[in-house]
Order: sequence, then C-alpha cells, then structure tokens
Amino acid sequence: MALVIGAAWVVPAGAEAPYPNRPIRIVVPFGPGGFADITVRLLAQKLAERANAQVVIENRPGAGGITAGNAVTSAAPDGYTLFVFSSGIALSKSLLKSMPFDPATAFAPISTLAQFDLLLLVKADSPMHTLRDALDAARVDPQKFNVGTINPGSTQNVTGELLRSASGIPMSVVPHRTSAEVLTSLLRGDTQIGVETYAALKSAIDAGQIRALASSGIKRSPLQPDVPTLRESGIDAAVDGWNSLMAPAGTPRDIIALLNGHVRAIIGDPDFRKRMIELGGEPVAGSPEELEARLKSDIDMWAGVVKKAGLEPN
Repeated sequence: MALVIGAAWVVPAGAEAPYPNRPIRIVVPFGPGGFADITVRLLAQKLAERANAQVVIENRPGAGGITAGNAVTSAAPDGYTLFVFSSGIALSKSLLKSMPFDPATAFAPISTLAQFDLLLLVKADSPMHTLRDALDAARVDPQKFNVGTINPGSTQNVTGELLRSASGIPMSVVPHRTSAEVLTSLLRGDTQIGVETYAALKSAIDAGQIRALASSGIKRSPLQPDVPTLRESGIDAAVDGWNSLMAPAGTPRDIIALLNGHVRAIIGDPDFRKRMIELGGEPVAGSPEELEARLKSDIDMWAGVVKKAGLEPN
C-alpha cells in the first residue's frame, strides 16, 4: 500500500493499468534554449521523479505555436501528451484570421508555470544606450533597422510589433526559429535590437556580449533593476508573458488533478523557485480554473491591444 501511495497512481474509468504506466510527452512550441524550454525541462525532471514515469520533451517551434498545438489537440486525451501553452498563443487568436483550434476550448488547463517579462537588447558595443537612442537611429533609416524575435505569434514577436506600432517607425520585425538565432543576428549586426527573455540569452548578457535597453514588464525586473520599462522609456506599452501546462480537452479530471498537484508541489519547492527566479521568471502555480479564467481574460485583453496597435490579422 505504501508503494501505491508513493507512486500517486490514478486509474481512470476504463483503464487497464494505473496512470502513468508509459512515458509522458510534453510538447514545447519553441526551440531549445528559450525560457519556456529551459523551465519545462527543469519541471520535467521533477515530474518524472514524482510521477515515477519517464517525461520526454518534444520541441516544435514555428507558426505561432499552431504546429505544436495541432500535435497536442490530435493526441488522445489520456494524460500522456501535455502542452506548454504560452501567452503568445492567447494573442494568436487576435493575430490570425483563422486557427485550426480554439485556444479557449481545445485544451484542458493544468496549471500556470511562470510569468516573465522581455528585454530589448543590443550588442554590447552598440552606440545606442537608451531606447530613445535606438528609436532615433531607427528614424534615420527605418529600412535598415531590424528588430529580431523568435517565431511569429510569440510574445516576443508581438512585443516587437507593438514597438513598431507605438513608435510609429516602420522598422522591420524579423522572426527567427530560435533564441540562439536571435543572438547570432544581433551579434552579426543583421538586427539592431533583439527581443528576448533574460533566461534565453542569460549567458550572453552575463558575459557582456549584449545589454538591455528596456524591459517590457509593468514594473522593473528584480534581476535587471537598472533597466527601465518601456513606459519609463516613452513607449506606452507593457507586456508580461506567462507559460502554463495543458492537456488535450477531454483529459480525465482525475489525471488533471494529479498533474496539478505535482506541478504545484514542484513550483512550491524553494530550490526550484530559486532556480526559476535566477533564470528571470517568476514561478507561479494555480488551479485549472484560475488558468482557464486567465486565458479567457488574456484573449480579450490581447484583442484590444492588437486593435489599438493597428495590427492586421494574417
């Protein structure tokens, strides 16, 4: 009996073996090395220990999370395929004329994982030392001023679009597949500003290869207290992103409850929280109901932001 309790098994109706009895796959809609990828890999290690099952990470970047989302919605709702759902997918509903799934109904929420802001970064030897410097340079020759982000529909990409819209400068927002590609283009001079999380480009920031001009959050990041926000820099915009864990709609409630308990215990662990904060994110767990409410609220909020920014759905 002690072994059964320790494994925290769940036997859904109609199942022949306790859950989990085979590997759990977590689909990540971003390339390796970004904040979502790093944090979910940390989570996966702890989840494997708690669930007594192998946890496999599958990166499927591109198409604003649609490719990854399709892989999850087409999977059986049995708890063996999970999804790192980001705030970027919530805003994709406003940026895309049509989607193969409805973000609000296609998934079963499990828990939020983290909140984070974004940094607007330049090469260390750039003559630009403030966001105002960067915008002044962009006005001189906007056709040669590029903003590098990861894939379209990501929170990073939309932040770049908001910067272009709010400043009124027709600079180019250039999407890349991975955070590493954003860094390479920044160091090579192909892009003049990069928009990314601290976690994704931590090594380059700490090594002094690149530096931040501004952050996207409502308030300054505790890890970058000297970096002003967009609003402090004269741009009336704020972007706080979040990541969460979801499953396909129809996943049994007892499995959702079990996974929610695991995630909340992991995120509540002081060592895990410390590591996530060091990466530049704020660890946040919650109930499935709270995540569902947040998703619906964000979809409405982003619809207003996109409309105000004058961004046309593709």
